[in-house]
Amino acid sequence: MPTFLANKWTKIPVFLLCLVPFGVMFWASRTGHMGPDPVAFFQHATGDWTLRFLVITLCITPLRKLLKLPDLVRFRRMLGLFAFFYACLHFVTYLGPDQSFDVAGMFKDVAKRPFITLGFAAFVLMIPLALTSTAGWIRRLGGRRWQMLHRLIYVSAICGVIHYYWLVKSAILRPLFYAAIVAVLLVWRLVDWFIRRSKTAPAPAKTQNASANG
Repeated sequence: MPTFLANKWTKIPVFLLCLVPFGVMFWASRTGHMGPDPVAFFQHATGDWTLRFLVITLCITPLRKLLKLPDLVRFRRMLGLFAFFYACLHFVTYLGPDQSFDVAGMFKDVAKRPFITLGFAAFVLMIPLALTSTAGWIRRLGGRRWQMLHRLIYVSAICGVIHYYWLVKSAILRPLFYAAIVAVLLVWRLVDWFIRRSKTAPAPAKTQNASANG
C-alpha cells in the first residue's frame, strides 16, 4: 500500500474516481433520469458531494497518522479542490436555474433564509482555501499561517452540515451522520493537539533545596 500511494501515477485513478459523481449527474441529464424536478436533483446531488468531499478531505490527516500512511497527504489537495468544484456546481445551479442569475435576488434570499445564509457562508469560506492550495501559496504565507487559514475547512464543514440539516427539515438522518463524522474529526484534532503540546512543553524546573547541601 505505501508503494502504491507513493507512485506518481496513483493520482490519475483517484482523479477519475472523483469525477464519477459528475459523470453520473451528466448522464442523468442526458437520459432524463433526474426526476420531476431537475433543478432540485442537481442541487441535492452537488450539495451532497460537496459535503462528502469535505469530510473525505478532513479524514486524510487522521488516517495518515493512525494508519501510518504519510503518502495519503498527496491526495488532500486534490480532494479539497474537488469539494470546491462540486460546491461551485451547487452554487451555479442555485444562482442559475433557481435564481435566474438575479444576483440582487440571491443576496435577498441569503439574508432572508438562514439555511441559505449558512450554505453561502460555507461556499465563501472555501474560496480562499482553493485559491491558496498550491505550494507557492504555502511559501508566501508560511507554513504556520497557511495551516491556520486552512483550518477554515472545519468551519465550512460545520456550516455545510447545519445548512443540510435545516434544509431537509424532517429527513435528518443523513445530515446527522455527517455531523457525527465532523464532530469526531474535530475531537480527534483537539486530542491530537493536546498530545503534541504536552510532548513539546518544557519540563518543570526542579525545586531547589533550601540549602546547598540539604
